[in-house]
Amino acid sequence: MLSEPRPGPRPTTSDEGPHRQVDQRAPAALWGELVARVLALDGVVEGLSQVSPASSRAVFLADLREELAPERSLAPGQRLEPVHLHGVDDTSLHLVLPVDRGAELVRLGWAEPHQYADFGTEVMVYGPRDADELEAVLSVVEESLRFARGLDTPTA
Repeated sequence: MLSEPRPGPRPTTSDEGPHRQVDQRAPAALWGELVARVLALDGVVEGLSQVSPASSRAVFLADLREELAPERSLAPGQRLEPVHLHGVDDTSLHLVLPVDRGAELVRLGWAEPHQYADFGTEVMVYGPRDADELEAVLSVVEESLRFARGLDTPTA
C-alpha cells in the first residue's frame, strides 16, 4: 500500500470543470503504459466514462455492474465506474477510495479531492511522471477496485 510522499510540488489542476491536471503530466509513453496496465488488470473492462469527457476511459468490473453503495462509484446510480483515466492531454485519473485512505493520499501529495465529490470518496490521482510513480498509481487503482468490490471497509 502506497505510504510514501510524492516528491516535489503538486501539479496545477483546473479551477473549473472538467477537473483536470494541467502540468507535470505523464509522458505520453508512460501514460500509454498506465492505460494498458490498468486495462489488463483481472476482471477489468474498458468503456466510455458516464461522467467524464469523451477522451476518458472508464474502468468497469466485468462481474459487477451495479454499485454496492453510491460512494463506491464515480457514476452513482449508473453502471459501477470506480475509476476513469483521463486523456493524454491530462494524464490524471479519478477514482474512489475509503474517505480516510483518500485523505491520506491527499496528505502524501498523490491526490486531491475531486471537484465534484458527493461522498468524499472521490479523488483525483495525479499522472505518473516516471516508472516508480507508475507503480504507485497502479497500486492505488487496485485499491480502488477492491473498495468498489466491497473488499475494504468504508470509513464514510
